[in-house]
Amino acid sequence: MEDIEVSLTLDVLSFHCPVPVHETKRTLSSMAVGEVLLVMADDPETKMDIPALLNRSGDSLLSVHEEAGEYHYYIRKEEKS
Repeated sequence: MEDIEVSLTLDVLSFHCPVPVHETKRTLSSMAVGEVLLVMADDPETKMDIPALLNRSGDSLLSVHEEAGEYHYYIRKEEKS
C-alpha cells in the first residue's frame, strides 16, 4: 500500500446508507484544500456511493483498499472553481 499522509479519519463502520455518504460530505466541507480524509466503512453500497459523491463534489479519490469487508477510501479535498 502506498504511503498517503492522512489529515483526518472518519470511522463509519457499522453504519449504512445514507450515513457514510452524509458524514463524508459533512466532514469534507470542513476540511482545507489539499487535506486527505480517510473514510473507513463496511457498507458495500459505499463502493458506488462514495465515488458518486466525489464526482459531484469535485474532490479526488486517491485510493481505495478493501480487506475483510472493510473499505478504506483516501479522499483529497480539492479547490472548488
